Amino acid sequence: MIVVTGGAGYIGAPLCLELAAAGNRVRALDSLLHDQQEIAELLEQSGVELVRGDVRDPAARNQVLEGAQAVVHLAAIVGDPACARDPDLAHEVNIAATRSLIADAEHHHVERFVFASTCSNYGRMADPGTPIDETGALAPVSLYAAQKVEIERLLLTGERSAPAATCLRFATIYGVAPRMRFDLTVNEFTRELWADRQLEVFGEQFWRPYVHVRDAGRAVRTVLETPLERVAGEVFNIGRSGENYRKLDLVQEIRKLTNRGEVTFVRRDEDPRDYKVNFDKVASILGFTTEMTVPDGIAELLAALDAGDFADPWDERYRNVS
Repeated sequence: MIVVTGGAGYIGAPLCLELAAAGNRVRALDSLLHDQQEIAELLEQSGVELVRGDVRDPAARNQVLEGAQAVVHLAAIVGDPACARDPDLAHEVNIAATRSLIADAEHHHVERFVFASTCSNYGRMADPGTPIDETGALAPVSLYAAQKVEIERLLLTGERSAPAATCLRFATIYGVAPRMRFDLTVNEFTRELWADRQLEVFGEQFWRPYVHVRDAGRAVRTVLETPLERVAGEVFNIGRSGENYRKLDLVQEIRKLTNRGEVTFVRRDEDPRDYKVNFDKVASILGFTTEMTVPDGIAELLAALDAGDFADPWDERYRNVS
């Protein structure tokens, strides 16, 4: 049994569907905070056992962990704006509940614990022109990233023998998914220009890595299918080394596919996050490479918007902060 917390979320839903399609028994825990009833039904119709509950609830945690061999921990208050808006809630979910989940997983003799972390842990690099790998210094500049670093250190330096932990530092996610998000850079920029709106871009010269939401799920599946001794106690950056972009580059890629909208660049000389990331480790050790590129994702987003897949792309349910 594979347990996925946040299983009806942006990454969680496609991950659960992929794991179930591959023949795994999958149990998801999700509070359905973002009005995901249709996604819940989709998961259940696909053979995923869905427990509607909060990761902060001890009863819900113990219910989903019964008989589990692996846990993929995605449930979190995600992103800088959401954590900054309610720091107390962010601590409850991202720190306290995660610590409790780890302890409960140990109690239930879970073998594997895959933790969703972030490349934001690298913060602002002294030399953003040189891609940083997993051995690089962590310099979180936001509450969200600092909380991820804290849990990584707990998992990787603790004395416990089980569950064996693997930390995945995801690049910035983009792409179409059942629980859509339009508050992420690629998705937001594409939506605004598709709608013929004015897009204001701040700090167009700063670097970030990007990874498609389905590739993020594929990376998790790869880790779960890899012999435990090869991933236990390891950290992997999840993305592709050629997929580091500036915001300026993103706009240029969207412009190749649509001429709608207007763009204004607002120069920012100071941004606390400016980094390129190296993803060679996950490719060399696990043989994992992404299938999608940012241009692929932009084309996919434009096609979905043109098809009317989102009745109102500005609906609050498509963002983590209203």
